[in-house]
Amino acid sequence: MDASAPSGGILLPDLLTLCREAQGAADDVFAAARRQVTDMCSENGKVSGPLVDANQVAAHGLSWLATYVEGLRQMLGWAERLEGAGQFGEMEQLMVQAAFGEYLAQIKGGIALSQVEIVRPADLGLTADDMAPLDGAAAKTLIAGGNTPALRARMGEIMAEGHFGALGLDDEMLDMVRDQFHKFVEDQVMPHAHEWHLADNLIPIEIVDQMAELGVFGLTVPEEGGGLGMGKIAMCVVTEELSRGYIGVGSLGTRSEIAAELIRLGGTPEQQAHYLPKIASGEILPTAVFTEPNTGSDLASLKTRAVKDGDVYKVTGNKTWITHASRSDLMTLLVRTDANEPGYKGLSMLLAEKPRGTEDDPFPAPGMSGGEIEVLGYRGMKEYELGFDGFEVPAGQLLGGQEGQGFKQLMATFESARIQTAARAVGVAQNAMELGLKYALERNQFGRAIHAFPRVHGKLAWMAVETMIARQLTYFAAREKDSDRRCDIEAGMAKLLGARTAWSNADNALQIHGGNGYAMEYPISRVLCDARILNIFEGAAEIQAQVIARGLMSGRN
Repeated sequence: MDASAPSGGILLPDLLTLCREAQGAADDVFAAARRQVTDMCSENGKVSGPLVDANQVAAHGLSWLATYVEGLRQMLGWAERLEGAGQFGEMEQLMVQAAFGEYLAQIKGGIALSQVEIVRPADLGLTADDMAPLDGAAAKTLIAGGNTPALRARMGEIMAEGHFGALGLDDEMLDMVRDQFHKFVEDQVMPHAHEWHLADNLIPIEIVDQMAELGVFGLTVPEEGGGLGMGKIAMCVVTEELSRGYIGVGSLGTRSEIAAELIRLGGTPEQQAHYLPKIASGEILPTAVFTEPNTGSDLASLKTRAVKDGDVYKVTGNKTWITHASRSDLMTLLVRTDANEPGYKGLSMLLAEKPRGTEDDPFPAPGMSGGEIEVLGYRGMKEYELGFDGFEVPAGQLLGGQEGQGFKQLMATFESARIQTAARAVGVAQNAMELGLKYALERNQFGRAIHAFPRVHGKLAWMAVETMIARQLTYFAAREKDSDRRCDIEAGMAKLLGARTAWSNADNALQIHGGNGYAMEYPISRVLCDARILNIFEGAAEIQAQVIARGLMSGRN
């Protein structure tokens, strides 16, 4: 057979051989793009901030290209692991073939930075010679025959039987953990999540207590700190399942993950001994208090002041977009302790305790006030603006006992937080896909279920493929973190792709619902609202792409 011609069947022969060769071609294109974009953004041999800003489309395009290429690498690794375990079945083969066919085609023709921005090879400074590897036999075969209507139709049939592809965890303990949380979500979360959303209610404290009993809040806390001492992969598996039920439930663990990581990495021995067991058990519910009005991701401009007065710090300033602020017991509070030190160096982190609020009195602490921010989705913990006017924090609550370390301490948690957010996105993406599939199988039009129509099952098939790419990329970042390797780029890629996939899946699942999807009574309307936040918090997509690009151009990875 001519190697450049698509197979007559759905599955291409020698699929993994083709994918391995095509991966090499994608790597070559990425290497050329990296050189070209780095040259665009460098002056006197060094990457220049102003030039990165001036060439932002190219820089961010490089980040997306890197994410696509790494996503394919992780799908290939997933396929090889499954093949080695004798689990590389038809669905998994179809998924890896579609992933390579579609992503290679987009690398060649244009990658979407957003719904209105497409980055083309020429935007990255790539020439025809640079793109030549994708004209090789393997890449051409996959582009032409990888993601076909026949393949998507067969995937749709398999999905109708409830099969979305093996996760490839290869760990009985992780499989047991996943099964446990799957059951919890099916029994305790999914029947009620939409009701909580519509009523704009906090997630019931009984659910929080059950999560604490299951070990959610101490999952990655070391055993000596009162936790389960499990790795980031386990955190991803649990977070994905919880978020599949409701993003708010999955996000309850985020605050504990951030607080425990801050204290574990930056706290004094006394702070670790006191707080880690209480966070792990759920006795203390923390919240992250970092963002300010008009600063967003620009933490160097943070203005909230903490002035030491005897044995206390007195805090004055304003914070915004603080999740679960009223019901929390502990604030990890980022403040400026040195007004004479501009930028990051004057920042410190306080472990600020507060009483739990009530509906009538959400912030009963002296020197502290707040008001709720009404939001479209992500409602189960509520968002708040906070004001501090002489709010007192004991001096011994300075994280690590040394001023000026706040930004450094916070940066040490970003990898874990973004991996956890990527896992939340995968869970939301999975939920959207399942809702779309269920509706497509039940809804009859023109004498048959709408699932029979190619543009319906085709949407669902690609949802399954891209959800798996995002999942495997997230697992990869988690494995890197568990191996104590720097993974800011990998975590950023996982968050970048996961957030886009969650939004895309939710949008397309709502489209499958038609007019009913726009009705608030249908859960997909909630999932669409919930999915939209993922591209914004824990670093907006643009910030995420910027971080990845700077890392790539500085020579990392």
